[in-house]
Amino acid sequence: MLFPQYHAYRIKKVVIKLKKPQYEQIFGLQAVRHVFQNDISRVVEIWAQQERHDERLQALLKQAQQQGLAIQAVPKKTLDNLTENGHHQGIVIRCKARSAKTQTDLADVFNSLTVPPFFLVLDEVQDPHNLGACLRTADATGIHAVIVPKNQACKLTAIVYAVACGAADTVPLIQVSNLVRTLRWLQDQGVWLVGADCESQTSLFETDLTGPMAFVLGAEGSGLRRLTRETCDTLVGIPMLGKVESLNVSVATGVCLYEAVRQRIKKKG
Repeated sequence: MLFPQYHAYRIKKVVIKLKKPQYEQIFGLQAVRHVFQNDISRVVEIWAQQERHDERLQALLKQAQQQGLAIQAVPKKTLDNLTENGHHQGIVIRCKARSAKTQTDLADVFNSLTVPPFFLVLDEVQDPHNLGACLRTADATGIHAVIVPKNQACKLTAIVYAVACGAADTVPLIQVSNLVRTLRWLQDQGVWLVGADCESQTSLFETDLTGPMAFVLGAEGSGLRRLTRETCDTLVGIPMLGKVESLNVSVATGVCLYEAVRQRIKKKG
C-alpha cells in the first residue's frame, strides 16, 4: 500500500450557543436620572423627544453626551409606541439588564446590617404599578430589602422603574424560589413576621413594630396565601371605618410601613 491505513473517526459537530445579552427598557425622568447616577455604563441606547426642551430633560441629555452616548431624537409618537403610551416624559433608554438578586443576596444584606432588620415581603403582587409604588415607599421608609417570589409575581419592568421613581435602583428586590422557606429562614435569624390580613382583629396600631421585623402583604384581591399566612408570627389589620372592605396593596404597604417608622422614631426619642 502506498499510504498507511487510517481509522475513520466520526467527527461530532460542536455548536456553542452564546447567551444573548439581556436588556431592559426604562423611561421617565426620575427613573432615567437614577440609572445615570448609579451606573450610566449600563445604557446602550437613548431616545429623546425631539420637540421637548424642558430643563430636566436637557440636563440628562447633556450628561449622556458627556459620556459619549448617542441620542436618537424622535417624535413623541415613537416614544408612545416604545412605552405603550406610558408616562415617558420625553425620554426612553435601553440598558443592560442586571441579574436578579436571590436568597444569597438577602443573606448578604442581612449580615451587613448594623441596625434592626426591616424588610418588606410581597406575596405574588403582580401589578407593576403596585410593585413600583411599594418600592418607592420602601425606599422612603428605610426598608433594607423587598422580597418577592420568583414565580407568579411582577418582575422589574419599565413600568415598575417609572412608578418607583428611582427606588428600583436603591432598594434590593430579592426574588426567591420558595417564599415560605425564606420566611422561615428570616424567623431563624430572629426576624418577627407581621402579616397584613383584613380579617385580623388585632389592630396594626396596637402592635409593637420596633424590633427586627418583616411586613408581609398579599396580592391584589386575594391577599396572603394560606401557607404564607400560617407562617407569619402575627397577623394585623388596618382599621376600616368606611364601607370599603380593603385597601390597595400599595396603599396598605404605605400605612403599615409608616406606622412602623412612627413607632421606631418614638422609641429612639
